[in-house]
Amino acid sequence: MKSEEFNLIIEPGRSEKNYWGDLWRYRELFYILVWRDFKVRYKQTVIGIAWSVIRPFLTMVIMTVVFGKLAGLPSEGDTPYAILTLAAILPWQFFANALTESSNSLVGNANLISKVYFPRLIIPTSSIMSGFVDLLISFGILAFMMLWYGFAPSWQIVFLPLFLLIGFVASFGIGLFLTTLNLKYRDFRFIVPFIVQIGFYVSPVGYSSAIIPEKYRLLYSLNPMVGVIDGFRWSIIGPESKLYLPGLAVSVTVMLFFAWLAIRYFRRTEKKFADYI
Repeated sequence: MKSEEFNLIIEPGRSEKNYWGDLWRYRELFYILVWRDFKVRYKQTVIGIAWSVIRPFLTMVIMTVVFGKLAGLPSEGDTPYAILTLAAILPWQFFANALTESSNSLVGNANLISKVYFPRLIIPTSSIMSGFVDLLISFGILAFMMLWYGFAPSWQIVFLPLFLLIGFVASFGIGLFLTTLNLKYRDFRFIVPFIVQIGFYVSPVGYSSAIIPEKYRLLYSLNPMVGVIDGFRWSIIGPESKLYLPGLAVSVTVMLFFAWLAIRYFRRTEKKFADYI
């Protein structure tokens, strides 16, 4: 099959327009990097891609015992605590993996950046997208647990793709910002795991955000993952879960601000990437 031909256009004052067009022209490179990152993650592992299912399952078991049994935290309605936690673990693990992988993506592709022209935005985006593939595979364990408990989703499940998109944008914005900082200041490779660890405890992963006092709900929702996790639960659990709309609006606003800020900072710094490397 004949490959698509295109011209690289360099003209004064048109860099932005040509840059976004180049993102589409280099889409084949994007596909290659996504597939490469996905394969490398499970290369030389005995279980392989099954880790996409095993990790959230084991995390769910631990959280159900610690938060549901020992701490006695309430679920939402009659929802089994395992499903409550699993509906949060899936988006959280995607977000955590996206931050970890994307923050090191530019440094890990230093040779490619310094030798070949292409829109550098492709690299962190491909790292996040490979994690998104993991997320889609992980839904298999959620389907199994719902069958195990005889728990059927309601009509609200149709909104799940919307919250998948919101989760992707949240991961993209913060991940892109961190990967730019990590290239410039290598200290961030030590800071990112700390951010992920703290984020786990301040996000409603092992518990329902409904236990947060009403007067703190808006402040709590400044964490963009609060809106994402609450949206996942609302879509999967159904009427048993109450979606706090003011908090969702705050989370989405913060998420969009981070995405805008990250793209702006990335584009302003991109021309100096080769110097930083």
